[in-house]
Amino acid sequence: MHMHKLEKIWLIFGISCLIIFLTTVGVSAFYLGNKPPSCLTTIDSEKVDTTKPFDKPGLHKVEGKEWDYELVYVASAFSYNPAKVEVPLGAKVKVIATTKDVIHGFEVAGTNINMMLEPGYISEYTTTFDKAGEYLIVCNEYCGSGHHLMFSKIEVVK
Repeated sequence: MHMHKLEKIWLIFGISCLIIFLTTVGVSAFYLGNKPPSCLTTIDSEKVDTTKPFDKPGLHKVEGKEWDYELVYVASAFSYNPAKVEVPLGAKVKVIATTKDVIHGFEVAGTNINMMLEPGYISEYTTTFDKAGEYLIVCNEYCGSGHHLMFSKIEVVK
């Protein structure tokens, strides 16, 4: 079988790119030990209400860390706790969230915060709120018949 010279070049280029990609992923996963973020921290989903920091959901000022505040959320059947939070403008916030029952989404509309909350896992995201206003938190994973009622609000104030 005869192959044109350009076909051989493109075939070699494509196979080389595939080998480089698979080598990079392999080194990252096996040698460096990188894992998806949701695998980092676990929690007993039946004891969420008695486990710190989820025993006191809401905004908490922290000292000695690279972020200013921790914003703790607990998702459960068609609601987020707390329902509304005020965050100071320009504050660096670490959002820490989990769920007590089923898989929920956690999307803050107008920002790049988008997490999946799974029972038994803690999701975290650090961000800075640079614009004042009200941000709606919605569940973007179908969680049952009351899914459309599940929301919360973050109000960024001066």
